[in-house]
Amino acid sequence: MTIQHHISDELLLGYASGTLAEGWSIAVATHLALCPSCRRRLDFMEHAGGEVLEMACSDVADDSSWAAMKARLGEDKASASTVVAAPGPSAKPTKSAGDVVIPEPLRSYLGGDLADLKWKALGRGAYHIRIPTGDRETSVRLLRIPAGKPVPEHSHGGRELTLVLKGSFQDGEALFRRGDLEEADESLQHQPVATPDEDCICLAVTDAPLKFRGYLMRLVQPVLGI
Repeated sequence: MTIQHHISDELLLGYASGTLAEGWSIAVATHLALCPSCRRRLDFMEHAGGEVLEMACSDVADDSSWAAMKARLGEDKASASTVVAAPGPSAKPTKSAGDVVIPEPLRSYLGGDLADLKWKALGRGAYHIRIPTGDRETSVRLLRIPAGKPVPEHSHGGRELTLVLKGSFQDGEALFRRGDLEEADESLQHQPVATPDEDCICLAVTDAPLKFRGYLMRLVQPVLGI
């Protein structure tokens, strides 16, 4: 498995600092479970951040000031968004054949692996599973798009992360396979298409409703909740 599309520096820094909402953290942590390269990037960021903090605190005048700073850091961490744990930089990626398809931490949110899931119809042969979280910022769901079929053309009211877990999809000239993460925003209007070899199963996280081009999709959107 060769991952071509990775987490942006902005998202990875947010994850490292614990400032991402839970939905974004689920997507990032699940990608990290599949991507050794991004785990190494995260490890570097965390070590660099620790060294900067240590340097900044080296001139603290007395023990009481240092204690106050540590207390403040603890308060900030406690008030941050839910942190979703990812594996360490040396962990091996989850296998896709003859083993687990859905890696942790996502598997725990879903309550099982692919064979255990109960899908709900979206129409046109597509299915989804809503994934509840503790944040009110994001909407998280698992999608299953039929082989060779397109997603309805749409743009975005905010950010959208799409992580491929099984199969693949084509978006313009870019191909996204298992472990690849696509990040979209308000500037992108697109129509991803599942490749014809098998259904595409992916994790999708958004912070605003999609903006569908077709009238029918706009009509049923409130019912589907996407």
